[in-house]
Amino acid sequence: MRRPVATSVLSACALTAVLGGCAAGGDEASSPPTADPAAAGSGAAAGSPPAGDGGARLTARLVDLEGAEVGVATLTETEGGMQVDVRVTGLPPGFHGFHVHAVGRCEPDSPSPADPSMTGDFLSAGGHIGAGEADHGEHAGDLPLLYVTEAGTGRLTAVTGALTRDRLTDEDGSAVVVHAGRDNYANVPERYAAGGPDEMTRNTGDAGGRIACGAVEG
Repeated sequence: MRRPVATSVLSACALTAVLGGCAAGGDEASSPPTADPAAAGSGAAAGSPPAGDGGARLTARLVDLEGAEVGVATLTETEGGMQVDVRVTGLPPGFHGFHVHAVGRCEPDSPSPADPSMTGDFLSAGGHIGAGEADHGEHAGDLPLLYVTEAGTGRLTAVTGALTRDRLTDEDGSAVVVHAGRDNYANVPERYAAGGPDEMTRNTGDAGGRIACGAVEG
């Protein structure tokens, strides 16, 4: 299986992922994205992110826990795989885990499809695509970190060979999710923890709660 072009935390600003506001030295006060997604109207969806090379495109409108639209993502088939473009506004500054989840339902305070006894923010979207196939960091739905500037805006472009249109639009769909914290991609060396990453880290990369979600639609 081809992996995402950029999956390393350390290389998130350098490879094919384009992180809004990244600059040499990690200066969070650097220039914001050239096109503010909120400039043309209410919510980030007023300006669509760039598409790939003209292939079939899918769209996910991201909403926060209050139901307000905070961004838009497009997923476009390209020669290199699936290109993911996202722009957000109004989110907390810093790095955020960014994944494609296995169920196309974005409901606040909802039960997990795998365990209905568990409820929480956007748990209706299920786990990451490919979560049952490998540890976190190697899931098909794992994407590079999304960086949000102090102004609350962020953008990211990445290409992955691990996602296909069929997988994104299967019977229960899929969803794009932004997490509250940064993703460590289960990178916990044994010199820090004798047993390596624990189960939670291997499942989610310790990215924390889900703060924005958008069901993928054709």
